[in-house]
Amino acid sequence: MTDSTEKKSLIEFPCTFPVKVMGAVHPEFESAILETVRKHAPDTEPHHITTRPSSKGNYTGATVHVNVENQEQLDNIYRDLTSHELVKVCLLYTSD
Repeated sequence: MTDSTEKKSLIEFPCTFPVKVMGAVHPEFESAILETVRKHAPDTEPHHITTRPSSKGNYTGATVHVNVENQEQLDNIYRDLTSHELVKVCLLYTSD
């Protein structure tokens, strides 16, 4: 792509990006999310993940704060998470 046709990102890389995931209530949910993210961001640690049950307790929500270097890395994390059998929804958005 040339400079004139290249997509401009609203995200300034590198950064720490919050990835929101919702999935099955399962004892391995948190470790599965961590393992999937580590394929693309090996420095992600267990303390980078916070989890909470949904309001009715049917799902588990997680936020993973991932250090990302570029859009391609973020896209790859998203693709792997959305294809995981325990994941129902994955959201990538900034709060700004």
